[in-house]
Amino acid sequence: MRTRLTEALKVEHPVMLAGMGGVSYSRLVAAVSAAGGFGCLGASTMGDEQMVAEIAAVRSLTDRPFGVDLLTAAPQDMPAKVQAIIDGGASVFVAGLGVPREVIDQCHEQDVLVVNMCGKVHHAVAAVEAGCDLVVAQGTEAGGHTGQVATMALVPQVVDAVGGEVPVVAAGGITDGRGLAAALTLGADGVWVGTRFIATPEARAVPGYKDRLLASDEAGTVITRAYTGKTCRVLRTTYVEEFEASGARPEPFPGQVIRSMTDGANHLGGGEDTPDVDPDREFMPAGQGVGAITELVPAGDLVRSFVDEATAALGRADALA
Repeated sequence: MRTRLTEALKVEHPVMLAGMGGVSYSRLVAAVSAAGGFGCLGASTMGDEQMVAEIAAVRSLTDRPFGVDLLTAAPQDMPAKVQAIIDGGASVFVAGLGVPREVIDQCHEQDVLVVNMCGKVHHAVAAVEAGCDLVVAQGTEAGGHTGQVATMALVPQVVDAVGGEVPVVAAGGITDGRGLAAALTLGADGVWVGTRFIATPEARAVPGYKDRLLASDEAGTVITRAYTGKTCRVLRTTYVEEFEASGARPEPFPGQVIRSMTDGANHLGGGEDTPDVDPDREFMPAGQGVGAITELVPAGDLVRSFVDEATAALGRADALA
């Protein structure tokens, strides 16, 4: 399945692993890339030394292309972090929560592509005008930091606005190959998948996270500012319910992150051995596609099934023409 995305990323399949902070670590990234997709390391929860070590770990596990995701809005020395990403061998830098204008030239001078996460059409236009090479049109169904426009509405509008200039990747509520087929018919060049890849053996997760995903239905998520101060879709918990009922005002990002950590409700980045995690209060980003996830599946198998299912779905649609 060849698209502009596979050509740009130099991969076999138009399936990108979302760079989920706290989840997308080296083992998961390498598994997706080795299967012909594009793995993306979620470095937003990592310190500098850990990020460098995780990048090196990815490179030790696979020689396939991979990327690294950081939040533009986070206080940090972005040029230094991006240089570490480049020096580590990543081929793509992904930026969320803002256009990374200060490092775009730095990336291009060293043959690294820049991807920007976009929740509105004007975000995508601004990203392309600034020099970004790809945009991810992420609908509100997505887990984590998300906007208000649905994927089905957002993707074709972003394609119309910038698709003639750069590849557009669809995100939000996509959990199988039918979602990939739908994205392609909307004009996108591939998909950016998060929540489905949390439910894999390779994903990093605190105790109870994967079990809660498998037990949740399509109404099991909620958008809240309780954990980060920014609108974030997460699994519904008593911590969210208590925060919303209290009428408390969230502190500006990243102050609310620190607050939820102090409250013992945010261990994102921890593993299965993390102590004192209460799954009914914990910060567990997840998208609305969670109700379709019923079992843990190896990440490489997921990549291949996305393509097989999409091919079958497109074949069914073609038979109706």
